[in-house]
Order: sequence, then structure tokens, then C-alpha cells
Amino acid sequence: MSMQPESWPEPAPVVAWAVRAKNYGRVVPLPVAVRDRLGELFPDVEFAEAFGSTGPAGWSPGRLALVTVFQMVENLTDRQAADAVRDRLSWMYALGLDLADTGFDHSVLSQFRTRVVEHGLEEKVLDLLLARLVGLGLLAAGGKARTDSTHVVSAVRDLNRLELAGEAVRAAIQVLAAAAPDWVAAVVDVPGWTARYDTRVDTWRMPTSQAKRDQLALAYGRDGHALLAAIYDRRSPGWLAELPAVQTLRVVLLQNYTVTVDARGREVVRRREKASQGGDGLPPGHLRIASPYDIDTRWSVKRDMFWNGFKLHVTETCTGEPCDNRARPNLITNVATTEGTVPDAAALEPVHARLADRGLGPAEHYVDSGYASADNIVAAKSDYGIALITPVLLDNSAQARAGAGFAAANFTIDFKHQSATCPQGAHSSSWTPAIQRGNPVIVVKFANAVCGPCPVREQCTTSAIGRRQLTLHPAAATQALRARRTEQTETRWQTDYALRCGIEGTIGQAVTVTGARRARYRGITKTRLEHNYSAAALNLIRLHAWWNDQPLDRSRTSHLARLELSLAA
Repeated sequence: MSMQPESWPEPAPVVAWAVRAKNYGRVVPLPVAVRDRLGELFPDVEFAEAFGSTGPAGWSPGRLALVTVFQMVENLTDRQAADAVRDRLSWMYALGLDLADTGFDHSVLSQFRTRVVEHGLEEKVLDLLLARLVGLGLLAAGGKARTDSTHVVSAVRDLNRLELAGEAVRAAIQVLAAAAPDWVAAVVDVPGWTARYDTRVDTWRMPTSQAKRDQLALAYGRDGHALLAAIYDRRSPGWLAELPAVQTLRVVLLQNYTVTVDARGREVVRRREKASQGGDGLPPGHLRIASPYDIDTRWSVKRDMFWNGFKLHVTETCTGEPCDNRARPNLITNVATTEGTVPDAAALEPVHARLADRGLGPAEHYVDSGYASADNIVAAKSDYGIALITPVLLDNSAQARAGAGFAAANFTIDFKHQSATCPQGAHSSSWTPAIQRGNPVIVVKFANAVCGPCPVREQCTTSAIGRRQLTLHPAAATQALRARRTEQTETRWQTDYALRCGIEGTIGQAVTVTGARRARYRGITKTRLEHNYSAAALNLIRLHAWWNDQPLDRSRTSHLARLELSLAA
């Protein structure tokens, strides 16, 4: 597919006349408002690197990007979006098409997404929209922003370990049968393998007894290892081992099976079990493949929620500063898609870096306690000039929990002279830097000679060694934690922090409008593209409401919910 960058044509006069006539006295549809107010939003030249200059001519990538955003606005399938391009006057107006234009086949949208992610342009649409809004004065650096995350279920079905092993073998043999049918016929029993791997592996088709299931799991493992042995045989074509399905099978087998040699020199295949159950151990969750059809998805858990997929982090403005004599709309300035096993705290620094790249770093950033850490508070301020507004965990020592005795906050810390002073005026005897759980800390100890005769020792420590010990973060982190723990007990801070809860509504809108909690596509790169286009769609919805002084749509209230509200009243 080739593309010669060119400006979008103006709306055809007959289309423009029909749109104005049909919407006389009414608010014009969103696509019409977007074209009128934002013009050529996604120029073709911004996508030029993803398309060749020779070959069959393709559709304008800039307009395909706008079609994809409109598709997210209405949560349409590719086929429905392609039909809308041909059938809807408002879409024709926005894209500059005339009535005779036949549009494109729906498969073009999939080809467009593939090229975009292959060239790392999945964030381009949101970047262009935000840059335009900065130029219009609707966005600027500073002010306030808020961020929260939600789970995203992958576009593949959930598999248990037995299904995963069978499906990994099935996926590999199906690809090999298509790529090298003669080779497959020569190395495997085709009728036997067809009986086992022709249809997808499902638990409900399997035997009910655990013993037979265990036998089936070993059969899948043996089949997989036998297939790999044939593939890596020096007489087999070398390119077979490079097929993605073969590489995935190799990793799945490595993660779920062990191969040993018995006394007779025979290979013995066994399933891996958890180390706590006396087995060889399974790989950590962030490395373990959960599906042979999407090697990026991971099983994840958060409190009482367990899902197979990714995480979505949404950042929006919440400044409320005036523009055109009214408050600016709250707009999404960043979305980040991560593996489901990545903690929220680890995702915060990349969010700040992306906001800084766009010139939209806030002065104050409101997040929940999942993003909170002493290091994040310090780094946000020192690296990006952002005040991170988040509740931190309180001191969980026995003294602090009981509200009696001497907690760590009662000790005076002198980082310059590497000394701590207890409430009774005694000084520490040692100051030792250390690493705990991968983080730098300082272990401060008091001498037995000091703590032993102390009259208030029982209020200070119940340690068996009879002396007090403190574990501190580095200086900046300790000071930040102490300051935040003091602040968050104040009513003023709690009232200010209530601003954060508005992000829940934004995530609710993303879920309701664009289906953000269920990935449309396989793989984290295409899921990231989906979330960036969804963010652009949500921004256009908010702008359309703001342009027309209309409130955003509220969530539907069911009859049962109305009854509950009336009874509560």
C-alpha cells in the first residue's frame, strides 16, 4: 500500500448543504463539529513513514485515523465503521467525501492498525489532538491532573494450564501444517494428531477424573517435545524454528514441563508444580505465558479481582481554569497500557515522562495510594516539578498502631551526622545503609547499654534483643513521608484530595462508551493503540458537549436503583 501525502478535500457542497438542512435548528453531529472546529486534524504527512511511496494506492491514513476515532466514539466494529463512511452524511462531511465515494473495504482498517503499530505510531493520534488543543488554549502545562488505573481483559479466552499446553501444541502444528505440509506428513502421525488437535482444547471435552487429566497433560508435553525435536533436527528446514508459534510452544513447554533422563537413558517429561508443593517451581507471573495466541497477556490479581490481560492508566486534567469565560473541559492527556502484573507505583514515572514530552506536566498530580511511595513523591518533585498528592501508608509499627509508646516519628533524625536521637535524648550507636526488597534503606540501632536501663523501654520496644532499631528511607524520602503523614490527617488536605475521585467517572465513561475493559485486539501494542484512539474519542465527546454547553451524558439508572434511592429518601 502506498500513499502520497495530500491535504484533505473540503466537504462537498451537496454534502454540506444536506448536513446543514437536516440539522437546521439542532446541534450538529460530532463529526461535523470536529471538521468545522478542528479542520484537518490528522494530516497524512504525520503517518508517511508507515506507508511506501510506490505500490498500489491506498486510502488516506489521516482520514483512516479519524475513522478509527469515530469508530471508538460509537463503539463500532470495523465493518460497521466502513459502512458508516459510505452511508452517513456527517462522516462524509468530516472526511471530505462526495456522495458518489464508495469508501473502502472494512479490512483496510485492520491493515492500517498493523502498519501504525509496526512503525511505533500508536500514540500519534492523541499527540496530534492534544497539540491542537494546546494551540486553542484548552490545554497547558501546570494546573491539576489526576490518574487512576483499571483492569483490561485480553481478547483471547482464558486457559488453565492443561488447556494452555494443548493449545500451544495445537497452534504450532496448525501453523506448520499450513507452512510445510509435506514436512509435517513426514514427521508426525497425521490422523492421530488430527484427532487430538483438529478442534480447540476445551476443559468440557476432557475426562473428568484427575488421573486421566494428568495423563493428558503429560501427553501434550510429550507431543510438544517430540514436535520440537523434529523441528530442531538438522535435517529439517531451519526456518521452521523461527515461526512465532514454534517459539511460543518452546517457551510454554519450558515454563510448564521438565525433561530429565532416567537410568536407562530415556527422556522423562514431567509437569512443573509450585515449589511450595514440592515441585520444580513455576516462573513468576510477569514472565508466564497465559495464551499461545497473545503472548503479552498475563494473569493478574488486585485485591479480590483476578483477570487475564493488561492494565490501563488514564490521566486527565481537573484544573477548572477559565477559557472563553467558562471552565475548561476536563480532557484526557495520557493513557498508558501496561502488563497486568506491573504495579501502579512502577507505572507512574513513565506517565510523568510522557506528560513532560507533550508539555502538559501538571503542577499537582492526584493519585490513589496504589501509586504512592516515598521514592515516587521525591522523584516527581525533583525530576518533573510535580507535587504528588496521594495518601501514603501510615506507620504500621506496634507503637503507632496502638497510639501509645514511641513510634518512629518521635525520633529525631540527623542525616548529616548519621545519627538518631530517641525521645529520652539517647543517641544511636550504629547507622548502616542496606538494601531491602531491592530498595535502599538505612538501619539505625541503639545500644543495649542505652536501652537496657531506660525507664520507658517497654513503651519503646518489645524486641527480644532489648534494644530499639529503626529502618529508614534515604533523607529526602523520609522527610517526604513524614510531611505527608502529617498533612493527610488535616481536614484541608482531605478536602483537596477529594478532587481525585472524579477520575472514576472518566474510567466509567471509557468503559461505557468505548468498552475499554475488554481489549479489541491481540497483543499489548495494538491494545495500546486502541486505548490511545479511545482517549482521543472521549476527548472529542467532551469537547462536543463543551462547545454546545451540554452536560456529559450520565450513566443509566436502572429501575431497581431508582427504587433503592426512593426508599433511602
